[in-house]
Amino acid sequence: MSLMMCEGKYVGRDEIANVPTPEGTASWHPVPHLDVIDSVTEAIKAKNWQIVDEQYGLAREGQRMFGVMRINRTSSPPDWSRCIGIRNSHDQSLSVGLAAGISVTCCSNLAFGGAMVLKRRHTSRIELGNLVVEAVDELEMEFLNLETVSEDLKLHEVKADEARAVIVRAAEVGAVNSCDIVPIFREFQKPSHEEFAEPTRWSLLNAFTEHAKKYSPGRADVCYRGLTRLFGLDGQKSELWR
Repeated sequence: MSLMMCEGKYVGRDEIANVPTPEGTASWHPVPHLDVIDSVTEAIKAKNWQIVDEQYGLAREGQRMFGVMRINRTSSPPDWSRCIGIRNSHDQSLSVGLAAGISVTCCSNLAFGGAMVLKRRHTSRIELGNLVVEAVDELEMEFLNLETVSEDLKLHEVKADEARAVIVRAAEVGAVNSCDIVPIFREFQKPSHEEFAEPTRWSLLNAFTEHAKKYSPGRADVCYRGLTRLFGLDGQKSELWR
């Protein structure tokens, strides 16, 4: 699991609790960062899931909060775990948001993001609890989709020429930079983690995400969203294999 912060700093819940929440207006109701985290925590526990790891960061002098929670669930495959991404802001720059993702445990990398299912810019504290419960319910469906597609990716071998074509296609649609084509292909040929030694679609996806660690959070988000569409992780037919 990895939270990338190109600005700001990594913090714990205690420091987040000390961030002041600005006064709202008639049309804007800022929610304390910690209230968002606590609401997600309660919704997760209500499903009998366990938070086994969590990372948080603050940017713009505490105005923006980002977080990732890794969830333990016994039915999840052994080589990855479910993750929930969280965001909130006090400067009206970001809506409250939750996203599904999968953490590839062998390389501690948030492999890809699912749908952002909660986006509410003017959510009040009173509304937040029910909205988070509904969002976590939707995230469970996103997890199931991600896990089903991921298992399928492991079943298909990828030849070197096919891998090259996929990486070039990813660069064409802007998921990765053109200068990253060769490094990603090399990562696929000689993966940094032995768990991806088999040349499968799953290993090729990992070659992308392993390389994306160097990206800024904004660029990584574009990368993950592009890979989600290309590899069919959004539940739609993959654009790479017909």
